[in-house]
Amino acid sequence: MGNPSNGKYRPGVVGVFLLIHIVALGVFLVPFRVGLLWWLLATYSLRMFGVTAGYHRYFSHRSYKMGRTAQFLMAILAQTSGQKGILWWAAQHRIHHRHSDREADVHSPVQRGFWWSHAGWVLSNEFDAYDSRSVADFGKFPELRWLDKYHWVPGLSFSIVMGLISFAAHDAGIFLWGYVLSTVLVYHCTFAINSFAHIFGSQRFDTADDSRNNWWLALITFGEGWHNNHHFSISSCRQGYRWWEIDITFYLLKVLSWFGIARDLRPFRVPRPGNGARRAA
Repeated sequence: MGNPSNGKYRPGVVGVFLLIHIVALGVFLVPFRVGLLWWLLATYSLRMFGVTAGYHRYFSHRSYKMGRTAQFLMAILAQTSGQKGILWWAAQHRIHHRHSDREADVHSPVQRGFWWSHAGWVLSNEFDAYDSRSVADFGKFPELRWLDKYHWVPGLSFSIVMGLISFAAHDAGIFLWGYVLSTVLVYHCTFAINSFAHIFGSQRFDTADDSRNNWWLALITFGEGWHNNHHFSISSCRQGYRWWEIDITFYLLKVLSWFGIARDLRPFRVPRPGNGARRAA
C-alpha cells in the first residue's frame, strides 16, 4: 500500500474537489431566505440516504434485498453524491472491513493519519482500480457495470437538474444551496465516518479495531455514526443497537419494506458474554 506522504494525485481530480469547495462559498453572495435551507436539507437528505442505504448497507454489505429495478435506481441515487462508482465503493469498503485499522486498510487514520482517511485516499488515484472478483455478486449485472464505469453521469445529471430549477426560478441560491453546498456537506459527513469515527467516541464492543460510536455523527449521517456497533455486526441492516440510538436510514428502509421495495432486512447480531460485548450499556 502506498504512503500518503508520496501518494499519487491527479491535478484534475484535486482541482474539481477544490473548485466545488470554492464555489460553495457563493452561498454568502446570494440573499439568504429560509427556503434555501429547505433545498439544502432535501437534497442533502436524499443523497445521504443514497450513500448509507445504497453504497454502504446494500452494495457493500448486502444487509437487505431489492429487486433489480430498485437496485439500479438505488445505485443511481447513491452516485448522485459524486463518490465514484457503486462497484468501486463497495470493493474498497469490503477491503476496509477485512483489514480494519491494519496496514492493508485503505483509509485508516491509525495507519496513515487523519487527512488520508478523511479525503486523501479518495482524491489519490492510488486506489482507482479494484478487484472485480470482490464484488462479483453485483458485477454480474451489466447495468451496474455501466453505471460504475460512467460514475460521473448521475452526479452531473443531478447538477443539471438543480441548475435548470435554479434558472427557471431566477434564483442562483437554489443551485448554490441545493447542489453545491449540499454536495460538499455530503462529502465531508460521509468521509467523517472513515476519520472521526475511528478516533472519537465510545466502544461498546471489542472489534479488534478503533471503530467508535458517536451520536452526533449518527445524526448527520442517518445512523452511520454507530460505527462500533456496525463493525461488531457488519451485515446488520440496523446500526443503532439500543432503542435510543437514532438510525434514520434503518427507519426509512423499514418503511420501504412495508411496500416490498426492501426485503429481508438482516437483524443485529445478538451480543453474548464472550463474543465481543464490552458491557451491557
